[in-house]
Amino acid sequence: QVQLVESGGGLVQAGGPLRLSCAASGRTFSSYAMGWFRQASGKEREFVAAIGWSASTTLYADSVEGRFTISRENAKNTVYLQMNSLKPEDTAVYSCAYAAGGGVVTAKGYDYDYWGQGTLVTVSS
Repeated sequence: QVQLVESGGGLVQAGGPLRLSCAASGRTFSSYAMGWFRQASGKEREFVAAIGWSASTTLYADSVEGRFTISRENAKNTVYLQMNSLKPEDTAVYSCAYAAGGGVVTAKGYDYDYWGQGTLVTVSS
């Protein structure tokens, strides 16, 4: 089992920054990919960003490209999501996800094996 715990959510004004963290623990594999997804109230979950084990491969949703940056510290089993120039439409519960196949950087939720509980990000206008 792998446990994922997100932190860093909160209330921020439009245009401001926020950084989310996700710490993995438990029986982590030697290499794994990580992703961030979000779900706004009344909407379906959507992909935000993903990163491979080596961090050389990243993938972003068009809606966040150029504003959000995903990164990781493998020694700490932690992945980050730096969010800049936030917009009210970025308001959602953000969840991190873990894919045991470290070489697979994907936007598909079904490719991920474990999920965190999520952290709420609210962007005020």
